[in-house]
Amino acid sequence: MQEQRTINKVSVIGLGYIGLPTAAMFASRELDVVGVDISQHVIDTINSGRAHIEEGALDELVAHCVSKGKLRASLKPEEADAFIIAVPTPVSHDERHAPDVSYVMEAARSIAPVLRKGGLVVLESTSPVGTTGAMARVLAELRPDLSFPHQDAGAPDIHVAYCPERIIPGQMLRELVENDRIIGGMTQACTQRATGLYQTFVKGICHPSDDRSAEMVKLTENAFRDVNIAFANELSMICGDLDLDVWKIIEMANRHPRVSILRPGPGVGGHCIAVDPWFIVAESPERARLIETARQVNDAKPHYVIQQVAKLVAAKPAARIACLGLSYKPDVDDFRESPALEIAKQLHATYPGQVVCCDPYAAALSSNDAKLELVSRMEQAVSNADVVVMLVGHQAFRSTSLPAGIAVVDSVGFWV
Repeated sequence: MQEQRTINKVSVIGLGYIGLPTAAMFASRELDVVGVDISQHVIDTINSGRAHIEEGALDELVAHCVSKGKLRASLKPEEADAFIIAVPTPVSHDERHAPDVSYVMEAARSIAPVLRKGGLVVLESTSPVGTTGAMARVLAELRPDLSFPHQDAGAPDIHVAYCPERIIPGQMLRELVENDRIIGGMTQACTQRATGLYQTFVKGICHPSDDRSAEMVKLTENAFRDVNIAFANELSMICGDLDLDVWKIIEMANRHPRVSILRPGPGVGGHCIAVDPWFIVAESPERARLIETARQVNDAKPHYVIQQVAKLVAAKPAARIACLGLSYKPDVDDFRESPALEIAKQLHATYPGQVVCCDPYAAALSSNDAKLELVSRMEQAVSNADVVVMLVGHQAFRSTSLPAGIAVVDSVGFWV
């Protein structure tokens, strides 16, 4: 059997919301970690000992690891014992919602020249079934001097596995350590190799699997959540049409011992639930009817919220509208696929000069999104407003009460 190289140096490709916490966690366990990203700003921020994203104690952890010389960032990949690929896998913004794995394949191409015999490559990015195998084939084409699992299942020169994350913004560091992981190697030996790496910091159970099954597990988890959210969002729209209080309906229904309905919202956002179910639909469009319908329901919810606002503005065309919350979920600076942000942008376009927005994490908005009229405090947003639209229930909003007589569209049950 081929001798396994000890993993002392790890390279994380992609230093976003998943890559940076993962890199910092490996570095905190005394592994030498080099993170790679295409953004000079990200590189400079990390190398100065700071995190470029808002995430609990991540800033302190990055500072600690950088100061100890265990974590640094670079624009270019370099030799390492193990590579973790954590880059975006979006879908197209047309009616097809086609998965885009080009970032994964580009990351694979970038590390191919620096792979060494005995190395490990792990894909963490949520991906369509078969992506890990396709990545391995790309690497094999670029490095014909090395063998890969699909070529030599017994003792390949490079081990390849898929290991999806199961973390949420606001609790990433804790969940990285405590949550179970699915370790899907292309062979049993690949699974064992990847398991050994993740067990340097994971206290949860590392469940062995194969790469294709692990890819499907990740998609299944988020599709299941999307379907359940869609039920709540659809129910909220039905109750709205019937002039019923959906929050009371859900509260009473949940008193049944086998019913647990989620809370509705303005839609579904973030890098996982709003995207991943489309990967299943793309693979099996004729079978994934419920999953596709759930996606359509959740994508329709923002339009329903906008219609509610439009009914109120129709009675007072010059009404001043305050949108509270723009991120995809409470108490995070993550605006990816945020339905709240899309609602605010559409209202801004429909009622120019009448919409003001407030989010405590607005500093993280892109330059284009920052063109919205923004204020830093909720008091400023609601003081002259005729209509208040609650889109994200940030804790920072709890300390401010609404002026009497103001019209409210509460899409999250914040004031229930």
